[in-house]
Amino acid sequence: MSVRLYVGNLPKDVIERQELQEIFAEEGDSVVTKLISDRKTGKCRGFGFVTVTTDEEADKIIEKYNGSMFKESPLKIEKALPRSKGKEDSNSQEEEPRKTNRAPAPGKAKKSRRSDRDKDKFAPSNSSSSNNEAVQPDPRWANALAELKEKLAATTN
Repeated sequence: MSVRLYVGNLPKDVIERQELQEIFAEEGDSVVTKLISDRKTGKCRGFGFVTVTTDEEADKIIEKYNGSMFKESPLKIEKALPRSKGKEDSNSQEEEPRKTNRAPAPGKAKKSRRSDRDKDKFAPSNSSSSNNEAVQPDPRWANALAELKEKLAATTN
């Protein structure tokens, strides 16, 4: 079973994965590094991951490298929390950012996230009693609606 370690407090510059790999080179070839970088700029997001084969090796690396300096920044190394599926946990470290509710790019239409099942909730019902009295208006607007109906009836007569 492999153990994943979170490596934080990395400088937010353009860093190559190889540079991070060189830090852990003396631990052997079983250490695999992954640097998390911004998709647009290519700069480091300030963290990465190291994967090792055993818990003992992970503890050894944490003890040895936690607080060590890398490009004038003390590294923060700890066991990575498992990625949460669905809910975003404020304590979890993630490889890739979750999608957020951002405004759509200019010229692109926003897609509806409503499922077909949810659409049925808002569709008018086709019940057998289709008279106007069966549908009750929102009580907040009932008086205004009643006044509008009276005005409409007066203008059509």
